[in-house]
Amino acid sequence: QVQLVESGGGLVQPGESLRLSCAASGFIFSVYTMGWYRQAPGKQRELVATKTNFGSTNYAAALKDRFTISRDSAENTVYLQMNNLRPEDTAVYLCHARARVTGQDYWGQGTQVTVSS
Repeated sequence: QVQLVESGGGLVQPGESLRLSCAASGFIFSVYTMGWYRQAPGKQRELVATKTNFGSTNYAAALKDRFTISRDSAENTVYLQMNNLRPEDTAVYLCHARARVTGQDYWGQGTQVTVSS
């Protein structure tokens, strides 16, 4: 059974940092591109960042200076380090896995990040 379980969200003040985690199970982690997306109320889901097992990364251009994606193959976990958070970063952050060859993909349930003073 495939599971993507996010954690680490919460309420923070502008300028603070958070690290999100996504624990993956039920599939071969190494053959999947792992990523983070986010969806704010009333807006479309948007890419935050992805990372392959080979280390290739892709970021939303507006976020690459503040956000860093990483993955730990030993723990089957992908992380998103978010620094200098802004109110406009408020969203549900969702973990995503896509098989590089077949395109089969999975989504986590999401974790809420709220940036407010």
